[in-house]
Amino acid sequence: MKKVVNFLTVAGFMFFGAIQSTFAQGAVTEERTFHQELKQRFIEGDPQFMGIVLVALILGLAIAIERIIYLNMATTNTKKLVASVDEALSSGGVEAAKEVCRNSKGPVASIFYQGLDRADEGIDAAEKAVVSYGGVQMGQLEKNVSWLSLFIALAPMLGFMGTVIGMIKAFDMIAVANDISPGVVAVGIKVALLTTVFGLVVAIILQIFYNYIVSKIDSIVNNMEDASISLIDLLVKYKK
Repeated sequence: MKKVVNFLTVAGFMFFGAIQSTFAQGAVTEERTFHQELKQRFIEGDPQFMGIVLVALILGLAIAIERIIYLNMATTNTKKLVASVDEALSSGGVEAAKEVCRNSKGPVASIFYQGLDRADEGIDAAEKAVVSYGGVQMGQLEKNVSWLSLFIALAPMLGFMGTVIGMIKAFDMIAVANDISPGVVAVGIKVALLTTVFGLVVAIILQIFYNYIVSKIDSIVNNMEDASISLIDLLVKYKK
């Protein structure tokens, strides 16, 4: 997680530095690419304030990428694992089944191992171990997701704050110039609109990742619950 955050943070500051460099050079072309247009709009929206929203995007993406990698690694073929545990119980007993779980990756295998480790104490003890460790694994799956939801809420709020600041600047310009002509207020209003747009775009991007992560967690949790029931059934059959 720390490596991903550090990498994306460095990339973000490099991107921010490139924006400032481009602004300093003052290079203007009649036809700009999408990337150039994005940098220009970023500069026009006040880099100092827009940079805060950019940091929210970088940190949010770092968390999202880390969670996606973790969840994909946590996804296992539960049917195959249940079949392997069933075969091991039939041929080698509980120790053989535990060995199968040790050699398998993912939260389901870890839950199976905890249940099998308490199998000698009875079905009730094994079931309690499965339920308890299932809660632990669920917490691992949902780790840092709340921070992602924070950045989703924070990005548009920062954008709206930029809107308010831009409007304040516009009224300050009106007061100084004692004129309400469009040319006087255009700069402040433009900053206000750009910060709002940028904040909303960041929130939309992170929301897409958030929904994918939540749906992935729900899928894994459902598989964990189904597999846990199958494990208890196997232990009951084995005890008989």
